[in-house]
Order: sequence, then C-alpha cells, then structure tokens
Amino acid sequence: MAILPPPIVLDSLLHQWLKEDIGRGDRTTQGLFAQEVSSGNGQWIAKQAGTIAGLPIAARVFYLLNEKVSFIPLVAEGESCQPSQAIARFHGPFDALLMGERVALNLTMSLSGIATLTRQYAEKIADLPAQLVDTRKTTPGLRLLQKYATQVGGAINHRMGLDDAVMIKDNHIQAAGGIGEAIARIRKTIPYPMTIEVETTNLAEVEEAIAHNADIIMLDNMPVEQMEVAVKLIRVRNNNIKIEASGNVTLKTIRA
Repeated sequence: MAILPPPIVLDSLLHQWLKEDIGRGDRTTQGLFAQEVSSGNGQWIAKQAGTIAGLPIAARVFYLLNEKVSFIPLVAEGESCQPSQAIARFHGPFDALLMGERVALNLTMSLSGIATLTRQYAEKIADLPAQLVDTRKTTPGLRLLQKYATQVGGAINHRMGLDDAVMIKDNHIQAAGGIGEAIARIRKTIPYPMTIEVETTNLAEVEEAIAHNADIIMLDNMPVEQMEVAVKLIRVRNNNIKIEASGNVTLKTIRA
C-alpha cells in the first residue's frame, strides 16, 4: 500500500513549490479579481491511458491556498484511466484554482507517469517470485513523492536515503581495500544493527560477500548467464541472503 508523507512534511514541500511559482504574487489572477473573487467549477480530463497517482496531493495544493476549494478525485490512486476520462472535479474561489493549477497538475502528471511505467514493469514479473524495487535516482526535492508514485505503481521502496541502510558500492570497496574489509569496518562502527547490502559485479565479489555474511547481495550489470551462476552459488552457500539484480533492466529484459 502506498503511503503519503505525513501532512507536516507534505505541506512543507507544497508550500515551497507554491512560493516558487507564485513568487511576489499572481499578477494575472490578482488583476482579474482585484475587486471581488467569484467561484467556479472545473475538471481534469486524461489525455492518455495510464495509472493515476497524486490526486490527494493535488487536493492538498488547493486546500493550502484556500480551504473552501472542494477537490474530488474521480479515480482512486493506482487505478487506470482512459483517454478523455474525467479523473477529478473541483469547485472553489477562482484565485485559488488558478494559482494552484500548475503546481497541482505538474505533480499529478509527473507522479502518474512514474506510476504508469512502474506498473508496466511490475506486471511483467507479477507471476514470478520477485519484487520490483526502486532506487535513490530521484529528482532532488521530489524523492518522497516519486517513491510514493513507484509504490502506487506496484514497486517497493529501497533506501529512502543514506541513513536507511548500509549499501557498499564499488567506490566504498575500492576505498576500503575489499568487500571483507568494508563489511568489517562498518560492523565495528555503525551505532546499531543495520542491513548490509553489497554491490557485486563478478563471481569473485559474490563469493567474498557470501563469506562475510552480507544480508543482501546486488548483482550489478552482470550478463544473464553469469547472474544465473551467482544466484545458484548464493542459494547453495547461504539461502538467507537476499538477492537483487540491477543495471540494464528494461521491459524486454526484466524477466530474465
């Protein structure tokens, strides 16, 4: 189940983005409604098929501008929409609707795009004993919402940040002088038990990660044939180790 950030966190982000767009004031809207603000209605129509994500966030955008805005999603988060389908209906003061529409639309379109592509990947492996996992390769400032969108699409979140878990990558291995040394140092210095994941690129590194009891072994950019050998090796040596595959994953190759 996809979980939105708590209101105190979400509102802080939305305030920042609204301030960025509105700046010193919406000259057009304020000029039009300098004397009196009237109310209006509207709806959002989907231009293409996809998986919807972000409507509760859009509702919050308008609410922060004026609590009198009523924003009603017509499609639940994670549901599919078709071209020309109404996905939301709203009513409220024109100034709030006009000032908030771009931020609300940008977020909804971006998050729905992420959810749509994620759903395509998730459906490719739905019948396999595997899970689709996202990464930290997100747009700065948008990580919480982009990772929310991958959840809506059917993925599970990997690390939210560097403080979530230990992930020993190639640069760490090189700096420490090897996988074993890196794991040993980290186990001595981290303040409490944390999951340790090791990125590997060949069978020798896989062997070393197994020998030093890594919790998760990532098989990074390995040819499929080599990956099959690595999986069998891990399963024989320590079936408790979780296995991840990363790199060159496309809709054509994900089932491999």
